Amino acid sequence: MLTVPYRFRGPSYSANGGYMCGRVAGYVDGPATVTLHRPPPLDTPMTVDPDGGGGSVRVWHDGVLVADATPGGDGAALQLPGTVSIGEARMAQGRSGYFVDPVFPGCFGCGVSRQPGDGLRIFPGPVPGRPVWAAPWTPDDSLADGGSRVHPEIVWAALDCPSGIAAGEAVDLGQETALVLGRMTARLGKPPAIGDECRVIAWPIGRDGRKLTAGSVLLGPDDEVLAEARAVWLTVPKATAEKVAS
Repeated sequence: MLTVPYRFRGPSYSANGGYMCGRVAGYVDGPATVTLHRPPPLDTPMTVDPDGGGGSVRVWHDGVLVADATPGGDGAALQLPGTVSIGEARMAQGRSGYFVDPVFPGCFGCGVSRQPGDGLRIFPGPVPGRPVWAAPWTPDDSLADGGSRVHPEIVWAALDCPSGIAAGEAVDLGQETALVLGRMTARLGKPPAIGDECRVIAWPIGRDGRKLTAGSVLLGPDDEVLAEARAVWLTVPKATAEKVAS
């Protein structure tokens, strides 16, 4: 069984997409691609079943498919369009227009209403003159894996929202459209240490109708790439998202 506690919400009614993907990926060996088929419920047991061999898994709730995961990546290599210094990340923090009127202010990853030690409080903004968004992030004790490092699913969550913000602002979605995570592929290296000042960098990759693709990486204090992800986001009417979230 897999249960997502309320703390790890994205909207008020469902799990943070990156966190959920990370939890599901934990049942797969190595890098994984996770697809979300519907909003994952909170504080509700979900069933995890092997999907006919090959190392894949499916997650169900009341007989309805919530998510599935397959080993490996999506076949497309990520190309980071230049690194970002910690100083640049600090300057970019919070400069995104998304934070003027966020759709999900209680989101575990980027929620402006979450307090230190509760949410991740990753607030990316555009780096001037460059096609990247960035923010600093220092993991706190509440995110530890029982030792000095961060749980893997927390790393997935850290890579989540920045890519959606970058994807949406790059195409200027407008005030009436929101984004929800549809699919995420991540490769994790060494988890960040508690207390290390890291950086999350995200950038848009492309658009195909309702689907927006973006990349993101997590850098350690010494510029080491600790994790990278490729995410597919889906456009939805903002009014619909807000109505469901209320």
